[in-house]
Amino acid sequence: MIFKRQFSIFSYIFLFFLLVSCKNETQKIKPKTKEESKVDSIYTMQPLSKKFPELKSSEKRKLQRTIEKFYQEKFVPNDFSGSFLVAKNGHIIYEKYRGFSNFEQKKPITSDTPLHIASLSKVITATTIMLLVDSKKISLDQKVNTILADFPYPDITIRTLLNHRSGMRNYSYFTDKKDIWDQKNTLQNSDLISIINKNNIDLEYKTNSHFAYCNTNYAFLALVIEKITHLSYSEALKKLIFKPLKMKNTFVFDLKNKDTVSQSYKGQKIKYSFNYLDNIYGDKNIYSTPRDLLKFDMATYNENFLNKKLLKEVFKGYSYESKGTRNYGLGIRMLEWDNGKKMFYHNGWWHGNTAAYLKLKDEKTTLICISNKYTRCTYKIKLLSGLFGNYPYELKSKNDSIE
Repeated sequence: MIFKRQFSIFSYIFLFFLLVSCKNETQKIKPKTKEESKVDSIYTMQPLSKKFPELKSSEKRKLQRTIEKFYQEKFVPNDFSGSFLVAKNGHIIYEKYRGFSNFEQKKPITSDTPLHIASLSKVITATTIMLLVDSKKISLDQKVNTILADFPYPDITIRTLLNHRSGMRNYSYFTDKKDIWDQKNTLQNSDLISIINKNNIDLEYKTNSHFAYCNTNYAFLALVIEKITHLSYSEALKKLIFKPLKMKNTFVFDLKNKDTVSQSYKGQKIKYSFNYLDNIYGDKNIYSTPRDLLKFDMATYNENFLNKKLLKEVFKGYSYESKGTRNYGLGIRMLEWDNGKKMFYHNGWWHGNTAAYLKLKDEKTTLICISNKYTRCTYKIKLLSGLFGNYPYELKSKNDSIE
């Protein structure tokens, strides 16, 4: 009787702790509501709250063989140095890491090695702006001069910065003149307004008259982020995106740390020197990995990631002055075909760093390639899109020329 009684007591204790443990586990994985995911009244990105199904093993193996052949034919002969990842529904199908983040020190590139993602940074800058819009801190059609003091162009709005219809000149094209900027000094985002005003830098064309890709747009969007959040651009992205998504290998570059980050190389493995433009951010200067960017991409499929009306604004084209398949949304490039099919993507190039990010929304497929040694083969990753959906790209033999 005593034994049975003791057993019964221990059984109840065990069941109690088991139930508490299960409850805690449930609480851990329970997705945050949109209201719960605020930091200082600003919505943050949240990890994907539900898992999409994995591919069948046979289908996955078939894709892996095809992608491996593609990689061996297109990337290995180019002595590719960088990261390469293909995923569907958030599940990695194929990934490769090759080369060195620092050729002089022979530091190999691994899945945890952050590389400079160049203009892919614009996607993240734009997303941060959209979080501020969704949080009602700013509006898409708000004039920039109502946010940034002394901003000289009265017709430019947040939207026309995002979709490259502002008409501004690229900062690298006017700061390279000695009488405007001494290149011995590092240019900062905060210098741009005074430089433009002091030197009467006019718009290149009338605001919102047509599309013209311009890094200056995103350098100013970074300043808007800082003004509204009262944080540095780096801290704002960390709080609103990187930390919530556990993007542990992603950060904004600071020139003070130039010797500790992955280096940039010309095709002949000659290292690029940092210059006076290397501390401008918003348009570039985020370092990341394909695995971290996959977390970011999948988080955009959350039901509470931006309100539906706002999300439509992101993924629609704004420039139809001339016929063609190419267009630009709010921080994302797009290809549109007559059959209604769309591809969303963004490429990047800064010094020897090249990068490509493809978001196949209909198929929930993510394609990412980043290189720290100059090559255009990075952009060929889009050819894999035909494996996943009705896109007009197909894999060709190694003897074919692919642009």
